[in-house]
Amino acid sequence: MKKYEDRIKELIARMTQEEKVGQLQQCGPSLVGAFEVSFEELLDMMFDGRISQEEFGRLMSTAEEDFHDEDLKAGNIGSYNGIKNAKTANRLQEIAVKETRLGIPLIFGYDVIHGYKTIMPIPLAEACAWEPELWEKTARVAAKEATAAGVHMTFAPMVDVAKDARWGRVSEGAGEDTFLTSKFGEAKVKGFQGNDLSKEDSMAACVKHFAAYGAAEAGRDYNRVDLSMQKLHEEYLPPFEACVKAGARGIMPAFNDINGVPCSVNKWLLTDLLRDTWGFDGMTVSDANAIAECVNHGIAEDKEEASQKAIIAGMEMDMSSNSYIENLKDLVESGQVEEAILDKAVADVLRVKFELGLFENPYQTSEEREQEELLKPEYRSLARETAGKSMVLLKNEGILPLKRGIKVGIVGDLADNRGEMTGAWAIGADGNTCVSIVDACKGQNVAYTYTAGHTEKQVDPLELLKATDGCDVLIAAIGEVKDQSGEAASRADITIPEYQKEILEALLTTGKPVVAVLFNGRPLAMPWVAENIPAILEAWHPGIEAGNAILDILFGDVNPSGKLTTTFPYATGQCPIYYAAINTGRPGGKGKFTSKYLDTPLAPVYPFGYGLSYTTFAYSNLTVVEKEEGFAASVEVENTGDRDGDEIVQCYVRDLVARRARPVKQLKAFEKVFIKAGEKKTVTFEVPYRELGYYDMNMEYIVEEGIFEIFVGKNSAECLKDMIEL
Repeated sequence: MKKYEDRIKELIARMTQEEKVGQLQQCGPSLVGAFEVSFEELLDMMFDGRISQEEFGRLMSTAEEDFHDEDLKAGNIGSYNGIKNAKTANRLQEIAVKETRLGIPLIFGYDVIHGYKTIMPIPLAEACAWEPELWEKTARVAAKEATAAGVHMTFAPMVDVAKDARWGRVSEGAGEDTFLTSKFGEAKVKGFQGNDLSKEDSMAACVKHFAAYGAAEAGRDYNRVDLSMQKLHEEYLPPFEACVKAGARGIMPAFNDINGVPCSVNKWLLTDLLRDTWGFDGMTVSDANAIAECVNHGIAEDKEEASQKAIIAGMEMDMSSNSYIENLKDLVESGQVEEAILDKAVADVLRVKFELGLFENPYQTSEEREQEELLKPEYRSLARETAGKSMVLLKNEGILPLKRGIKVGIVGDLADNRGEMTGAWAIGADGNTCVSIVDACKGQNVAYTYTAGHTEKQVDPLELLKATDGCDVLIAAIGEVKDQSGEAASRADITIPEYQKEILEALLTTGKPVVAVLFNGRPLAMPWVAENIPAILEAWHPGIEAGNAILDILFGDVNPSGKLTTTFPYATGQCPIYYAAINTGRPGGKGKFTSKYLDTPLAPVYPFGYGLSYTTFAYSNLTVVEKEEGFAASVEVENTGDRDGDEIVQCYVRDLVARRARPVKQLKAFEKVFIKAGEKKTVTFEVPYRELGYYDMNMEYIVEEGIFEIFVGKNSAECLKDMIEL
């Protein structure tokens, strides 16, 4: 037993019921003083057009933050979210330690999703690097910066497997694949938490959203989830279990229900599975207002009943809904909630506080450390490297890389909008610290002209042609602004806007080479672009060093190596579309009575795992052999081009005959390999038998003998194939 378990018991024995409930209360600062309605109502007023964005900004500029000091002094707050500087954190911590009866320190939580001040590429982009060591490094930088500002816990990583590009929050995770998302989550947990959670530069990872949030019906945020238990266990739960095994100290249940039971009150999920089966001994934290929203779900009559069901289910800390602080004491005193359940929840929260070293060192930062730690040159350098590795070259008809000394014509507002480079959930970002494409051209002495002002207004082709006259190459910055993906940003149409197509059409009439640079937080349905534009670089929302990383690739200083972790559909109506599909009895084909659409091709525009390089790679001599604990697959990969480069080699498996129909391919291993021009390397994967199993109709995990197809290649669609009987 850990040395502080006795101290936890001693503290709980000394607590009043109010103090116990207070440890489960997480609140954020309230905005007051500028308006007569709540901040939430004010926000709704802006979105539904009752007030303008300018008026909203004016009101917000005069607002003040209320940190609920009196509630804190009374012992009614155990944690805050949204505290974003060392001065405020230390002030509130001093109240907790010196002015409350028991002096229990606070935990400060914050959404550090892909960087704190040094904003890295969005997670969906970073996943395209297929490099766990890099993922861990960027999380470590985020932890160093965030802890310097007073943060103890990040509400990340998000490991929701997301197969529907309409869902806005696809931008926050690693994409559509269970295996890759598990590796991503493990690396992020290790990076955030470091090798010693009590160190001042380590913060607890609170993994979200548990579970299956990425399977929301129709890709609509906050929508219901209806899955078979087999699909839930095989496709959506493994990344969470991987994060628990990696040592994550927090879990955030999802907004959604699973088969009719909201995750916030789902005892099977939060206790039977998470605690009893996986052995998780950290703390659970609700999503914002999620406990109260169980009333809207229709599973609780009021907040009191929602509180009762949530605490019994295993939901420990209430974020922002005030459900526990208003109801939990009475529920315990009336016998509707056993005191032992409350005590266990408090113990789990206290345990994380002890692990973070807060009892010994409650003031883990200072204003001086905060100023010294943020935006260090080496952090920006890592951001630039990560952005370059995250970008995916989708098409190149001999245009790229560009030659230094040419004149570039740049079109599109996204090319000079620093604030849009960060993407969704970069709430600590300062857009002025970002580098746009235009900024990078200035910094790298690239001759250019820039034409702005093309939004959804009518495009003037003559104006475009005049502005780009004399240029050698034309670059169009197109895609989404950051608010078009992320939370509450689901889209029923994920095609590029018509005005952007008009811009591209006008540029093509010049006969000059045209390069499309995509900024987006989700896969886009863009068959016309893929067919007509000769060079396409998927830049995503690449973070603070966006412009520099883009020019690094466009001019060949960096050889692109990123590969997609989500499928790019041909049309929105194909969604959800993903590579690991299960065959029907009539697989899609040319015949009429097969599984397909009448009005769109069967295949996506770009498959999972796809990505080009400035060199070429050839695969040969795939060999699969049976081993004692699994199988080994070896393949020779040759760099057949004239440039050194990285290749992401992917290994997939298919169980040909099973008791339940199995996916046509499942990723089981990958490796990024650096290969010099003309060099050949042998890449070997060893896959254990246990990775080949699945859940049968009785929910028993089984690994069957039989024939398996083994695929190794450059993406999910282009592979060498062999077979083995195991």
